[in-house]
Amino acid sequence: MKLFSAYLMRPLLLLSTPLCLSSCGLIDRDSAWFGGERGLFADEGGYQAAQVIPDMRIPAELDSYTIDQLFVIPEPYSADAVAFEEIPMPRPIEERRREGVIIQSLSGVRWILIDATPGQVWPLIRDYWTELQIALDYENPSAGILETSWVEIGLDQKNRHKYQIRIEPGLHSGYSEIYVTHLQDLRENPIPTVVTWPEESSSLDLEQDMLRSVSQFLADRNDIYQASSASLLAGTIQAESKANIIAGSGRDPVLELKLDYNRAWVQVRQALQSAEIDILDENRDQSVINVRFAGVADERDPPGWFGRLLGRGEEIEPTEAQDFSVRILETGAVVNVVTEALVSNPESGELNQELLQVINDNLS
Repeated sequence: MKLFSAYLMRPLLLLSTPLCLSSCGLIDRDSAWFGGERGLFADEGGYQAAQVIPDMRIPAELDSYTIDQLFVIPEPYSADAVAFEEIPMPRPIEERRREGVIIQSLSGVRWILIDATPGQVWPLIRDYWTELQIALDYENPSAGILETSWVEIGLDQKNRHKYQIRIEPGLHSGYSEIYVTHLQDLRENPIPTVVTWPEESSSLDLEQDMLRSVSQFLADRNDIYQASSASLLAGTIQAESKANIIAGSGRDPVLELKLDYNRAWVQVRQALQSAEIDILDENRDQSVINVRFAGVADERDPPGWFGRLLGRGEEIEPTEAQDFSVRILETGAVVNVVTEALVSNPESGELNQELLQVINDNLS
């Protein structure tokens, strides 16, 4: 220990000795070994002698990254209602884009499903109204809501019309759902200062025409997936998708759906059919679907001849199919999907979680 301490103290003594001698005046600061060009504390001229180099410049042939203008400023509009002859009818959607933009419907409710985030969809919806030269009376990016001013449509001299577009996250991350609501009012009435939107459009035909027009507009855009064209303000809409597996009150997970009960029932049943899971029976009044599930098939390639020779060719025995109940329970503003084995055994716990994941993966 003493030897180790002496070893550490030696460099400290060597450094402190010149400093002490210098402070006592025994060593001149300008001496050759203390200062100077080759001294212990060499003077290299300081910052004043440093050379000034030119500023870094980006070559002309290269381009720097720029943030695109997210919101296009439209031309000034008059205070009066804007008239257009008819809602632009869509052209046939190209095959390469058909899978990315589709119109879905359930029990009279229609919406556009698009494989893009709400933050990517928001600026395109604003561009849609700008191209039609229709002003927006209300915008709320965080809620995903846009409302147009009152407009006149075609030869309808009796009514004025107004549209609301609502952008919501899809069932899975990276998808969005777009809803259109149409409202009409008699032109002879004073323009209302406060608008109360109905749950159902005033004209389902005009709503459907607008959905087709918007879907065609989105299908024709080839810049929808560019990150620089996404809206930062509307990005908060995509914080969470409508389908999420969460921890339940017990140990088993629960699939939480932010849907109404009618759509949740249909979506879960379609997911079971898409996954080719046998449905034994169902009772909507009791909110239960009984299924038979044996797990996801192992898609690994079989071993070759040499692998079989070394004993790696033994086939993996498939898991025995078991019966499960899939319960669709409405809880407040959400619907919880709970799976449970009808007969519990050592393998049912793992299969139960796998069944819930398969349902979630096949929601569309």
